[in-house]
Amino acid sequence: MIAPTLQPVIVGAGPAGIRAAQTLVAHGVRPVVMDESARGGGQIYRRPPAHFARSAQTLYGTEAHRATALHSTLDGLYAHIDYQPNSLVWNAQGGQLDVLHGPTQTTRTVPYGQLIVASGATDRVLPVPGWTLPGVYTLGGAQVALKFQGCTIGRNVVLMGTGPLLYLVAYQYAKAGAQAGVKVAAVLDTARFADQLAALPGMLTQPSVLAKGLYYVGWLRAHGVAVHTGVRPVRVEGETRVNAVVWSDGRSEHSVPCDAVGFGYALRSETQLADLLGCRFAWAPMHRAQLPERDSAGRTSVPGVYLAGDGAGIMGADAAEWAGERAALALLADHGVKVDAARAAELESKLTKLMPFRQGLERAFPFPTDWAVNAPDALVVCRCENITAGELRACARDAGADEMNRLKALTRVGMGRCQGRMCGVAAAEILAQATGKPVELVGRLRGQAPIKPIPIHLQAQAAGAASATAEHTA
Repeated sequence: MIAPTLQPVIVGAGPAGIRAAQTLVAHGVRPVVMDESARGGGQIYRRPPAHFARSAQTLYGTEAHRATALHSTLDGLYAHIDYQPNSLVWNAQGGQLDVLHGPTQTTRTVPYGQLIVASGATDRVLPVPGWTLPGVYTLGGAQVALKFQGCTIGRNVVLMGTGPLLYLVAYQYAKAGAQAGVKVAAVLDTARFADQLAALPGMLTQPSVLAKGLYYVGWLRAHGVAVHTGVRPVRVEGETRVNAVVWSDGRSEHSVPCDAVGFGYALRSETQLADLLGCRFAWAPMHRAQLPERDSAGRTSVPGVYLAGDGAGIMGADAAEWAGERAALALLADHGVKVDAARAAELESKLTKLMPFRQGLERAFPFPTDWAVNAPDALVVCRCENITAGELRACARDAGADEMNRLKALTRVGMGRCQGRMCGVAAAEILAQATGKPVELVGRLRGQAPIKPIPIHLQAQAAGAASATAEHTA
C-alpha cells in the first residue's frame, strides 16, 4: 500500500479524474478529489441539478451509457474518497493548493503528496466583429446551458466555427427544438467539405465515432437545417443584442437572421494550473498550442505531478478515461505499489492507436490559419481589457513586442478575468501575423494566480498568510 504520509489529490472530476480516483481506490488509496462543479462528470458528461428529471438519453444521446457508467462509478466512490465539490483550485505552489469553496466564498489550503491534474478544456475562441454583443456564446457555453439547465441561448440560433462540437451542439439544439421551440438557423463551418473528405483515412480508424459524426450531419440536413462549409464569418450584427450573422463563401456575403450565436474552433487545453506547478511546456503542432510535457504514462517534468485528459492535449472523453487510469497507475508505481503492468501497457496502446483518428480530426476541421490576416484592426480580441487587434499590431510594430508576455505587459491583453483563456489563442495569432514569426515562436501567456476570479479580500488573506509563513520560516 502507498505510504500513509502521501495524500494524492486529483483536480477535476471529469472522465480522467474519476477513472484516476477509481484506480487509486482499487489499490487501497483514499484520494482527495477536487471538483469545481457541484456534481462530477466534467463538461462532456455534465450532470444537471439533482432535482432535474431529464433522462440520460435526453441529456447525452448516444453517449448516455458512458455518462451513466461514469456517474455510477463516482457515486460508488464517495465512501472511499474525500470528494470536495464546488471547489475551485485557483493557485498551486509549494506542495499545496489554494481552493475556493464556491457556495460559502471561503478559501482554504490543501496540501498534497502527489497530484493528478485533470483540468479539462474550454472552447478555442477566434473573435469575429460583434462577438461581444449579448446573445453570443461559445459552443461549449451553449451546450452547458442546454445540458445543465435545460435552456437554450436563443430561439433562432446560428452555430459557427469548426470542429466536432459544432455539429454535436447543432444536433442537440435542433433535436431539442421540437419541444423547446428552438430553431437552428444555420450551421457555418469554416472547414471545407474537401478537408473532411481528405481526412477520411484517419477518421476510419474509429469507424463508430465517424459514424456518429456523419449521423449528426445527415440528421441536420434531413431536418432542413442549412449547413454551409468552407465559410468565413464576417461579423455578428446587432445594436443591443445579436440579430444576424454575416458570412462569406469567398464570392459574396450572406446574412442569416438570428437571436443568438454559438461559436468556437474546437477546444483548447486548460493548462494554467500545470503552469503554476512549474511543468515544462513544449510546442505541440497537432494541437497548435504550447502544452505541458508528459510521458506516455502522464508524468510531467515535476516529480509527483501527473497530467491526464484534455488538459494535457485534446483527445476526447474515451482517451481521458484511459489517461486518468494510466496516470494513477504511474503514481502508484512511482511510490512502490505493485500495479498491473499489462493493463498499463494496454492503456498506453489504446492511447497510441487513437492518434491517427485525432490527426484525422485536425485534417477534417483545420484551424483557420488565415484568421489573423482577415481580423480588422477594430476587432476586440481581449474583451476583459477591451484590447483590439490594431492595438496588438501597433505594439508589435512600435514597441517591438515579439513575445506574448511582452505583449501582455505593454497592452494588458490576457490580464483580465479570463487570464487569457478566451483571448490568448487569438492574441498569439495576431502577434505572429504582425511580426511575421511562426506562431510557435511567439510563446505563451504564463499562468498567474488566481487562475480564475476569486473575491479580492480572499486573495489578500491568502497573500497575508503566505507572507506570515515566509517570515516565520526565515
